[in-house]
Amino acid sequence: MRKSKPKKRIILPDPKFNDVQVTRFVNNMMFDGKKSIAYSIFYDAVELAEKKAGENGLEVWKRALSNVMPAVEVKSRRVGGANFQVPTEVRPDRKIALGMKWLISYARKRGEKTMKEKLAGEIVSAAKGEGAAVKKKEDTHKMAEANKAFSHFRF
Repeated sequence: MRKSKPKKRIILPDPKFNDVQVTRFVNNMMFDGKKSIAYSIFYDAVELAEKKAGENGLEVWKRALSNVMPAVEVKSRRVGGANFQVPTEVRPDRKIALGMKWLISYARKRGEKTMKEKLAGEIVSAAKGEGAAVKKKEDTHKMAEANKAFSHFRF
């Protein structure tokens, strides 16, 4: 066990929208410390999403993120030699982190040519309540619902 909790690092808001959540998203998306490239991909994807959806791109992205964030998840817990999938509520910070990771990973798996097109497509479909990232959230919720019987094993 560690002696003290690590300090939360302060994340600066992004230059265009002045939003800390955008910076968190870009940090998750970034490869090899290439933040400026990650920013340009994100901004272009938001613009494309704006054209596709016909409304403010940042709002579409925020709606997509809120549609992807899970409320419950299952954690493995060992009780008496057997492993149980115990449903637990997700902390607000982890909710956002999971939603961002799922959006990015399922955007990368899409069929379009460039990352900005992939990300824009995933954002628009998630904002509508469809797409692979939303399906992942629903599967997580279904799994938690199926294992509700083991919720008395909570930590």
